[in-house]
Amino acid sequence: MAFLRTLLCASGGRASTARASGSLFRVFLVGLLLVAELGGLPRIALAQSISAGDPIQEIRIEGSQRIEPDTVRSYMAINPGDPFDAKAIDRALKNLFATGLFADVNFRREGGSLIVQVTENPIINRIAFEGNDKLDDDQLQTEIQLRPRVVYTQQRVQSDVKRLLDLYRRNGRFAATVDPKVIKLDQNRVDLVFEINEGDTTDIERIDFVGNKVFDDDDLRDVVITRESAWFRFLSNSDTYDPDRLTVDKENLRKFYLEEGYADFRVVSAVAELSPDQEAFFITFTVDEGERYKLGKVEIKSTLKDLDPNSLWSEVQTADGDWYNATLVDKTVQAIANRVGSLGYAFVDVRPRIKRDAKNHVLDLTYDIQEGPKVYVERIDITGNIRTQDKVIRREFRLAEGDAFSTTKMKRTEQRLRNLGFFEAVDIQTTPGSAPDKTIIKVKVAEQSTGEFTFGAGFSTADGPLGNVGIRERNLLGKGQDLRANFTLSGKRSTLDVSFTDPYFLDKDLSAGVDLFHRRYNDVRGDNYDLSQTGFGLRMGYELTEFTRQTLGFRVSGDKISDVDKDLSQAIKDEKGWTLRTTFSSDIIYDKRDNANDPRDGYFLSLSNDLISIRPDFTDEDFNLQTLVKGGYFYPVTDDISIGLSAEAGYIQALGGGHVRVTDAFTLGGQNLRGFETSGVGPRDADTNDSLGGQFLFDGTLQASFPVGLPEEFNVRGRAFTDFGTLTGTDLESDIDIDDDASLRVTAGLGLTWVSPFGPIAIDVAYPLMKESYDNTEWFRFSVGTSF
Repeated sequence: MAFLRTLLCASGGRASTARASGSLFRVFLVGLLLVAELGGLPRIALAQSISAGDPIQEIRIEGSQRIEPDTVRSYMAINPGDPFDAKAIDRALKNLFATGLFADVNFRREGGSLIVQVTENPIINRIAFEGNDKLDDDQLQTEIQLRPRVVYTQQRVQSDVKRLLDLYRRNGRFAATVDPKVIKLDQNRVDLVFEINEGDTTDIERIDFVGNKVFDDDDLRDVVITRESAWFRFLSNSDTYDPDRLTVDKENLRKFYLEEGYADFRVVSAVAELSPDQEAFFITFTVDEGERYKLGKVEIKSTLKDLDPNSLWSEVQTADGDWYNATLVDKTVQAIANRVGSLGYAFVDVRPRIKRDAKNHVLDLTYDIQEGPKVYVERIDITGNIRTQDKVIRREFRLAEGDAFSTTKMKRTEQRLRNLGFFEAVDIQTTPGSAPDKTIIKVKVAEQSTGEFTFGAGFSTADGPLGNVGIRERNLLGKGQDLRANFTLSGKRSTLDVSFTDPYFLDKDLSAGVDLFHRRYNDVRGDNYDLSQTGFGLRMGYELTEFTRQTLGFRVSGDKISDVDKDLSQAIKDEKGWTLRTTFSSDIIYDKRDNANDPRDGYFLSLSNDLISIRPDFTDEDFNLQTLVKGGYFYPVTDDISIGLSAEAGYIQALGGGHVRVTDAFTLGGQNLRGFETSGVGPRDADTNDSLGGQFLFDGTLQASFPVGLPEEFNVRGRAFTDFGTLTGTDLESDIDIDDDASLRVTAGLGLTWVSPFGPIAIDVAYPLMKESYDNTEWFRFSVGTSF
């Protein structure tokens, strides 16, 4: 500043011939001085005039606390020996501010030394949120980028304020405000507090459509996922404005019209208007429906060698004369690509070619199969997994970096990721790589709760009420490991089971698990005796083929039958005392279901064999061989309705001259035959009515799952079912009279499942249509669960 003032004074003594130009120069210097005084120029103050040729003899850093002086010098890009140069010093100033480490920087010259005075930005000690109620601290912390022990800058704070406001707006709170407060501490530290006023939700008051003639507004309101505000939507946020949801709604409208044959449909605009009081939104969709088209001629053409197009007609879901349906066309393209890929053609390009007859509203459709470009996987990028480790996702991939790209393998990968049950949504996309023959696979997942806390309740005319409490974590520490504990208590039984499973033991495609259990049954199967079982088990599983898996198991338990009533069946009295039971098991399953947790399409088959060694009173050894075959087929009737048929059949026999004990025999009723109580079906002692179990088991279920007409956000689905089965056969040697009939038992019933905010709630009501007089029935069951 002194230098500018000196120049200003010097300019006053110039010759009169240069008075005009000198006056202009003085005006310029006055303006320059004012700008400098107001802070408009970089803070560069040199105590004496600078000669361009003067070298810098020393660079001295003052004011640094956490940052080493050498680090500051490295950012400046100026070294001793360089000349004093205003441009170089200006660049150094900008470099230092660009680091974000300094709140203020001041340069000055003292002789041959360049003095750099810095004021460091503080370090964040703690970040806190105040005033938030609807969104918890964890949600807000995930959204911001600042963290404790990070350098504080005003720019970063304002960026995080914007992120928090965007988060609240996505949750329908457009009136929310966020005010950052800084609390200064010693040692140049600060506490950062975001003071939040969440405001009220900004609901959707009305949704209107303009330009629709074929479908009325009510029809289209059912298509979009945004909903008008209503009292019964307190459990969902679909009636709050979300710009991302509006984008999805536009795509849903387009998809709906294309499914109905309107090939020219387009959404002209989607506008959200905020009311003047900022309490409600008015959504308006403007659409152009266009004309409806039918399919003319449907053909399949191929340029692939040795591929007969006629062999692919079974995959085609469109036919001549049908209304055009873009979804069925896409499904056909995918089905043909999968089928051709399974025949060994690694690079396939299936394109639907459409010839439009606008005058007659007809589309000729050709599925054109060509050899696609040879593309290899360059990289796999995974996003969205906050808790789940990358390797848990990558090990489910059927493709690896460097492999030839395959749509079939990518679809299988998506299916395997969904089967994990860790993710609410899985989206796999491909983008061009660094070269024409390379592609990048981008996987985006949305995690869901994998911890479960469940409690259930049931009622039967024989047992009365019972309760169940369980805790489970299916993705322990984000490693994909499964830990569960279950406790059941009723007037007649108490059980405690703990198990741990590592699906990729030692990072190999080899599952391993251990089970611990203690079970005590009072009045087993409705009979007057107690049974306790304590033991452990080990499991190991591995893949035989892509869809076939085998699990081997070993289990040891000490069983005790006690408190046997004197009026109990002699067959049960004979088994009183301790028994050491050792079981070797093998399970093989072939699974082609679309989702193992909630199947809607596909089928499965399984075979289980158990070899059981039995030592009553730890003396003589007997053996039982148990075989169980299961299967199921699931078919989607529509997008909302599916039908499933499942059944199982089993047989257990004694080896070496012994007999099948009551406690080892099959049971039927309860969960596997609704309408009958647990162990309510099968051979019974005719005199005591005690359940004796059976050697041959058969049961099955035919069930349809469907929506019940309530708003979709209620997450309520209904089911109609019929259960059927029989249990028969016994080789007990006791001289007792046994009621045993191989007749088929059949029940029919209805059920509801509500995926509530507290967890799934299931209710089943079943009525026996075919039964025997000695069977025990049960008409009502329900269970409740919650997740975390």
